[in-house]
Amino acid sequence: MRSDANIAGPMTDPVPGPRTESTGADVSRETPPPMDDTPIGRAAQLAVEALGRAGEGLPRPERTRVIVVANQKGGVGKTTTTVNLAASLALHGSRVLVIDLDPQGNASTALGIDHHAEVPSIYDVLVESRPLAEVVQPVPDVEGLFCAPATIDLAGAEIELVSLVARESRLQRAIQAYEQPLDYILIDCPPSLGLLTVNAMVAGQEVLIPIQCEYYALEGLGQLLRNVDLVRGHLNPTLHVSTILLTMYDGRTRLASQVADEVRAHFGDEVLRTSIPRSVRISEAPSYGQTVLTYDPGSSGALSYFEAAREIALRGVGVSYDASQAHLGVRQNDPSMVEGVK
Repeated sequence: MRSDANIAGPMTDPVPGPRTESTGADVSRETPPPMDDTPIGRAAQLAVEALGRAGEGLPRPERTRVIVVANQKGGVGKTTTTVNLAASLALHGSRVLVIDLDPQGNASTALGIDHHAEVPSIYDVLVESRPLAEVVQPVPDVEGLFCAPATIDLAGAEIELVSLVARESRLQRAIQAYEQPLDYILIDCPPSLGLLTVNAMVAGQEVLIPIQCEYYALEGLGQLLRNVDLVRGHLNPTLHVSTILLTMYDGRTRLASQVADEVRAHFGDEVLRTSIPRSVRISEAPSYGQTVLTYDPGSSGALSYFEAAREIALRGVGVSYDASQAHLGVRQNDPSMVEGVK
């Protein structure tokens, strides 16, 4: 049975896709556009390649790696980096827990986790000594990814923790008592150096610092590094800055390249070779309760986080990262990989 749309005549084309041009009674010629010559086609191919790359898996660490994502400067991509690296590692086959220590709860939102005031949260773990297992929730759409959400109650935790016994190590004890097997724990810190961030540093082994490729990139980093030294000297001798990640990189500007060069000269091998571009897709994803990995896996932002996660995982097992294989990542001086109005 033919629809009315198909009877309407040659000017009507209600169905997208390749046209069939009649060249005779029994002959037709299909003229599909080549998929890789269209933006949608290229994005689809990149998405398939990225997800296929994720399915390969990565070497898993011998013991749980607890990574603190910190920078007291706001707007540098801490939360974005936390959730997207966590999703990337989970898509590579790891079991990953995100602990949201920011009272704004942006990491919980980005992972699609309910975190209204009545939800059991990391506040209950820190202040009420509730077991961590009772507040952890699985993340929809990403197998192996879990989240301990933050609620608005966490805003008062800084004051409430002051009078508690062992106030700096309450998160550490909660993590040690958590019995589910994990490969990675990523802790998203608030943009401050208060007791919440100190709890994260006492609980963690590594510090990952996202640095925005802007003029004031290194402003205030000295205080953060001094705090890391203080925590290492008095509370957690294993803590160290293991990773620097350049975010919001725009290869079209000379400033971004200068900042990147300065950061690499200062921190050396701690800086990941992969940098994260400015990306509209990365900004849009949280409004849909998703990471960019599930929102648009073919975007340059998603591909860069895939590569950053691969680099972090390989470093953790002592395998050198081969930059020549990073064809999915954003190369340091490739302005064509920056998403503008996509």
